[in-house]
Amino acid sequence: MIRKEGSTGSFIDRLGVRLAIFLAVALFPLLLISAIQSNSLLQEARARSEAALMGETLQAVTGETRLLQQAQAEARFLAYTLPPLLGDMDACSAQMRKVVEADPALSLAAFVDKDGQMECSSRSVSYDFSNNKYFQKLLPLDTPNFILNPHGPVSGTAVIGATHPVYDKDGNKLGFVSLSLPHSSLLHRDHENDTLGYDVDNSLMILTFDTSGAVLTSSGDLALTKDYLPAHRALKALAGTNAVTFTARANSGQERVYSVLELLPGQLYAMGSWPAKASISMNPIADVSPILVPGLMWLASLLVAYFAMQKLVIGHIKRLSRALRGFASGSRRVGNLNYAGAPKEIQDLALSYEKMTETILHDEAELEDMIHHQEVLLREVHHRVKNNLQLIASIISMQIRKARSPEAKDLMKGLQERVISLATIHRGLYQTSGLTDITANELLPDIVRQISALATGPERRIDIGCHVDEIRLTPDQAVPLSLLLTEAMTNAMKYAGTVDGSRPDLQISLRKTRKGYACLALENSVDENAPPASPDTSSGLGSQLAQAFVQQLNGDLQSSQENGRYRLTAEFKLAELQEAELRHARDDEDDDEDEEEE
Repeated sequence: MIRKEGSTGSFIDRLGVRLAIFLAVALFPLLLISAIQSNSLLQEARARSEAALMGETLQAVTGETRLLQQAQAEARFLAYTLPPLLGDMDACSAQMRKVVEADPALSLAAFVDKDGQMECSSRSVSYDFSNNKYFQKLLPLDTPNFILNPHGPVSGTAVIGATHPVYDKDGNKLGFVSLSLPHSSLLHRDHENDTLGYDVDNSLMILTFDTSGAVLTSSGDLALTKDYLPAHRALKALAGTNAVTFTARANSGQERVYSVLELLPGQLYAMGSWPAKASISMNPIADVSPILVPGLMWLASLLVAYFAMQKLVIGHIKRLSRALRGFASGSRRVGNLNYAGAPKEIQDLALSYEKMTETILHDEAELEDMIHHQEVLLREVHHRVKNNLQLIASIISMQIRKARSPEAKDLMKGLQERVISLATIHRGLYQTSGLTDITANELLPDIVRQISALATGPERRIDIGCHVDEIRLTPDQAVPLSLLLTEAMTNAMKYAGTVDGSRPDLQISLRKTRKGYACLALENSVDENAPPASPDTSSGLGSQLAQAFVQQLNGDLQSSQENGRYRLTAEFKLAELQEAELRHARDDEDDDEDEEEE
């Protein structure tokens, strides 16, 4: 039996005290050992790793530095020797080819004038760079530069461009020389002398960047380079600094060790990095000894804490949770809860649950009785409204027969169709058991049948097709949707026709589209020789009503006409049904879940 409310228990019976004792005994040795040993080991390994990374970075970028310096020197040489040759593009291109042939690392040597035209190049091709963003960036600069182009327009690959401005003898800027190094040629690194004891290629990342912080080369995929950069230190801020090493978290969330070196003074910098976790793993003994004892203690503590929680809390909470979940989903089987061996807090909670369920069941019984009476009254209201509307429709029908002018008959006929639609809606509400929703595939086809019966006759035949998905609508949506259908059908049947005089057709559908949305569509054949009539463009009452009904649905009304077909669509978001309407499905799921847990 559950301990009665207000009864006292010993201090040790409290859940917090029991958990504190078990966890304090289990975790204190792990806290003490891991805090002292692991901290000192990590600090020592991290310092050793940062020192080693500086030398490894310098060794890794030696080849890249040599190629970039050589390209810059060749660009400077061409900038001073090229002006006399610019009048003869064949001689200029021949000079460019000699430079490329002398340096196999180059993929292109070219001169681009200040208008962005490249007519002198090692490939003897012309190209217009005037709209190129890299050309716009380089044109105002008066100093040598490096620039990375991930998609070189001439070479067709990622390139590093070493550029140098070209001036005539009077100091007027003519353009600039550009020597392109394929990105792939800058990624060669020699690891034969690697002394770190693990696979550097799988952990070490080397990249170069300029003073603006733009990445020029990377030993990995350029698209993934951003993930390896430090999250809170910009490359532009690191440019201009002396050699420095630090540990920081990368953009990917991984902790890494970084080393920054200056390759070309004030122009080019290199950064090396590897995972901090890999950097402190220097040998198998270092991997095992700091982790073995804390790991065993952690495992033992985890087992003790697990069995303690299972015995004191988890078992009782699962039973109480199943009862709460079942009751919340609509099940009213409270059952017999026995928490004699549970801690005092859980016993008090179970007792409160029993009292709560008793109160709720009593209140629900009274509410259900009240709802039953209200449901009967509401059904009677809908029934009377339906009868009154049908009576009004009959009176209008009598007036139609007495009317003499066609205009009066058309107006009263349209009014009669709207009244019949409202009567049909109230009949659907009267026949609905839950009174909270209406099934669209029962309501709309009935309206279609009634409207088609009123609008067609022996002299006016229209083939009508109707497809409605099983969609549940709230009354607030069923009413404007039904009235919109009435207006749209009236318009479609009024203007339906064919070019060859055959029988016109009208297709009506209501389908679910994307999640939580539905679309009402009407499509009819039209005589293309007749002027189009659209609810969006006409100024009649039907058009105004259609727009008003779509606004009530918070939807979007679209119309189009092509290939002899006129199409009207209205997409809107379905309103969420009442929670009570979904209770039966959740009851079935909870029953299955209880069976699995038992």
